[in-house]
Amino acid sequence: MSSTPHLFRGRWITSREFEALPPRPVFGRQLAPMTVDCTEHRNRHILFRRRFSLTREQLALGLRLFITADDSFRLYLNGRFVTEGPTPSYHFAHRYRELDITPYLKSGENVIAVHTHYMGLINRVTESGDLRHGLLLDLMAGDALLLGSDGSFLVADHTAYREIGTVGYDTGFLEEYDARAAEVGFEAPAFDDSAWEAASVAPHADHTLLPEETEPLVYEEIPPATTATEGRLLLLDFGGMYVGRLSITLRGKEGDTVLVRHAQELDTEGHARWRMRAGCRYEEPLILRGGVTVFEHFDYTAFRYAELLLPEGCTLCEAAIVARHYPFTLRAALAPAYREDALLGEIFSLTVRTLRYGVQEAVLDCMEREKGFYLGDGCYTALAHMILTRDDTMVRKLIDDAFRATAIIDTMPTCLNCSLIQEIAEYPLMLVRLVLWHYRLTRDRAYLEKNYMEVTALLEAYRRDYEREGLLYDLDKWWVVEWPIPYRDGYDVGLPDKEICHEPHIVGSAHYLAAVRAANRMADILGLPAYRDEAPLREAFLSAFYREDTHLFYDREGSRHVSMIGNVIPFGLGLIPDPEFIRNVSAMIDSRGITAVSLFGAFPLLEGLARLGDRARLRAALSDSGAWRRMLAEGATATFEGWGRDTKWNTSLFHLTLSYAAIFLSDLDTNTLFTEEDLL
Repeated sequence: MSSTPHLFRGRWITSREFEALPPRPVFGRQLAPMTVDCTEHRNRHILFRRRFSLTREQLALGLRLFITADDSFRLYLNGRFVTEGPTPSYHFAHRYRELDITPYLKSGENVIAVHTHYMGLINRVTESGDLRHGLLLDLMAGDALLLGSDGSFLVADHTAYREIGTVGYDTGFLEEYDARAAEVGFEAPAFDDSAWEAASVAPHADHTLLPEETEPLVYEEIPPATTATEGRLLLLDFGGMYVGRLSITLRGKEGDTVLVRHAQELDTEGHARWRMRAGCRYEEPLILRGGVTVFEHFDYTAFRYAELLLPEGCTLCEAAIVARHYPFTLRAALAPAYREDALLGEIFSLTVRTLRYGVQEAVLDCMEREKGFYLGDGCYTALAHMILTRDDTMVRKLIDDAFRATAIIDTMPTCLNCSLIQEIAEYPLMLVRLVLWHYRLTRDRAYLEKNYMEVTALLEAYRRDYEREGLLYDLDKWWVVEWPIPYRDGYDVGLPDKEICHEPHIVGSAHYLAAVRAANRMADILGLPAYRDEAPLREAFLSAFYREDTHLFYDREGSRHVSMIGNVIPFGLGLIPDPEFIRNVSAMIDSRGITAVSLFGAFPLLEGLARLGDRARLRAALSDSGAWRRMLAEGATATFEGWGRDTKWNTSLFHLTLSYAAIFLSDLDTNTLFTEEDLL
């Protein structure tokens, strides 16, 4: 792969529908969102084809394809699937992929076929709804351009797809697929495209292009572990949770309809629970072509089971999940101290499998309901992925993309590379600590130096907009504190997600102080003056929230309420006023356990115990019968979005966040990450 950015000579091409549509703005603020009409120009499956010839001499040079699309593409060469992309990104930092495609080509005539998709929704998946659609590619032999996208490409709408609703948080579309449509099989070299029209050159294309910094996804075909038949119902169990698409081959009569359902679990009657706990309803009709119908879903989701309701006379010939995930090589092991503990070994294996099959082109949240690149959860998940693989790609992607998003909001949006603007106040502050953790693991001084400037700019934006007398006031962002709400332990602060949070509180202030302290640690590493004097912030923090008579933190000024989350967070972040506080929080952990907190409290709880070297409590927390052990008892093959199937009203059963147990179970010396330098 070239280290020099590619200068495209091809042109952005599109269909006649999008040719005349200029881009429109989609970015607002959480409390002042943009109003965008998404009733038109949505869910467009647009196909491109081009025949071209190659000589043996050209093949011998090795052929590279530079390709991208907006919103997304699936690439076929001579009828073979190659890859999909691009990684979701903003139009001002739009990604393209460089591919060695020599193995897919031959001397003589070749066919390139590309299935593009424009969502047209404001969601967490990608930057869409902006009326930007198109395909851009260059085929190169050395420095010579052999083929560039232009008006010689042919284009057609794929008429097999008919929208019948959306799924999740407008994450994707439920579709009826008609296998009789004329465009079915468009990727085959012999397909007749004589009725297609010439592609339009997009006159309004305004993308700034950057090369992909991640590897292409890996695809695995997973056959069913078991099949069961009950009348016309056929249940396929793939043996575990995967992220991907169902691929099936059926034999039946033309025009007959098969109902295809996806599920993460079975219901009480042993059928696929396709009305998922996560709030997604996965039932879609497939209309058969007649004879043999080969079908693969276009979009992906997270599922273990597929259920087919077959018409009379229809039979299933083949089935598989085409599982997709980021390349994964395990380079960590269970810590020696835990290797005789069968339970902790099972939990470690659960986290490894979760990250192996769950991480996509980025660390996504809820691959069925949201598919969002969430900043806060992602800090912990990307760190766990890095520790297991010794590959920092996902951490760097999170850091780089987050700071790139400050071009939209300088205090940073929550969900990256998408058109939906959500703002959660502590997430950018959590990212600051990830920057420091990355350095402690890699000693990459140049990367730290680059990001230190971004960190201080971010903190200065918080200081400008929200800081008064050392505390944060009037946040026009949502403080999540802990999620779901019952795990906040009666936190005595109003936390509206659609209103301004006017008063300072312990969890928000702890994240802010810890971020400032992390920035000062970075400055010290780089031999720079401290970012700022911590003393006034520390004094304001302790004066507002810490009671020396009880040696505990209160939720806010004027409140006498003591919450577990309000003490576990500062404990984990190293904000420890005195030894008595450690004893009190330890007693709280002993009496209530790790399951008194959830997604955002469990990590700092473990972090605090690891930093203090409290191995007995750390082991007890990891082994707690209501935590990861409960997931295993409930049949988990990937970590849940909570401690159990019913601990959240919309639980995803394939959620990456709680895989961070791997950090504390692995053979990494956690003192590398969580040092005494972080202590108040």
